Amino acid sequence: MEWGNVTAEDLIDALREVDWSSPPRPLAEFFSRFTVPKSSAAWNSRLKCNLYYYRTNYFIMIVLILGLGFLRRPLSIVAALSTALCFAFLNDSFAGTFSEKVTRTVRQFSPHLAAKMRPPFTPVIRGRRSAKRSIYICGQPRSAFVAAASLVSFFLWYVSCGLLTLSWALAIGILATIIHASSRTPNLKARLNTFREEFRHVWRNHNVL
Repeated sequence: MEWGNVTAEDLIDALREVDWSSPPRPLAEFFSRFTVPKSSAAWNSRLKCNLYYYRTNYFIMIVLILGLGFLRRPLSIVAALSTALCFAFLNDSFAGTFSEKVTRTVRQFSPHLAAKMRPPFTPVIRGRRSAKRSIYICGQPRSAFVAAASLVSFFLWYVSCGLLTLSWALAIGILATIIHASSRTPNLKARLNTFREEFRHVWRNHNVL
């Protein structure tokens, strides 16, 4: 599977399902060898490739830019963290890990309450799930947590009056990400094939569910 054939929807689904706990790539690698793409097809392939491979680096970079923008607005930092949590809940790996850790902590104080926080049983028919797997957090649909985090974030942004700062910081962070992903030359072929295989594995699992 070539990166040029990967659609934006496939890339978004892969970023949503992949494990984001992996450490960022070394700075020496992140800031080495920049070239201009030779064609629009090469740029399209490089952009998707780098967005997936350097996803943790880009996330940290955007967070740092947001932090610098909110140095004079402490409440905006809390609003930004709430917004980040809202988006983090959309990632399957983070949602599952968060739910597991919270349930494990609650079990130490109230096993009965922890039992109610388990996700509902998903029936399996002939070795396959009856429908696409739904994500639950602490026994509740993920959408409930996303909605709650969104409401808290909106309230904090409104109170802190930091929406304009957020817009500028996000615009700068996204622009810096696009520029880097567009100009960073992919690594050696062996390493390139390695994370292509990683993407193919996630993409295949998504199609099976």
